[in-house]
Amino acid sequence: MRPLTLYILLFGLAAGTAVGVGGYAFVYARGYSYLQNDPAACANCHVMQAHFDGWTKGSHRSAAGCNDCHAPPGTIDKYLVKAENGFWHSLKFTTGDFHEPIRIRQKNHDVTEQACRGCHREIVDAIDGTHGAAEPNSCVRCHDSVGHMR
Repeated sequence: MRPLTLYILLFGLAAGTAVGVGGYAFVYARGYSYLQNDPAACANCHVMQAHFDGWTKGSHRSAAGCNDCHAPPGTIDKYLVKAENGFWHSLKFTTGDFHEPIRIRQKNHDVTEQACRGCHREIVDAIDGTHGAAEPNSCVRCHDSVGHMR
């Protein structure tokens, strides 16, 4: 067999395996549900169940779903963040390499912080202006259980 033919065969085998395993995992893990806007999809993983249950009891349930707080506005930015989070969530949950209770990454914290500030702009501007801080306060500094009642 010629070397080029062997490389093409190996590449095809690797690509086919990746697509097959990825497709199976996507269907088995209900990955398609994350492309929608249903908050129940977030509870597909057991570590999120408490957060989902807390959201159903919280005041934000009637005003905001998971994507409203945890995904940036705009279709492209939203799906880029969802894709990145989906990759890391599936990797961490598959390998079991995650802290329990789960912790939000700084990048996702920043997205959520901007969502808080966007919805509550009037009061946030008043608070930031009153305190005159060079660095704005974080909303969750005082409101650490908002959205996910404990």
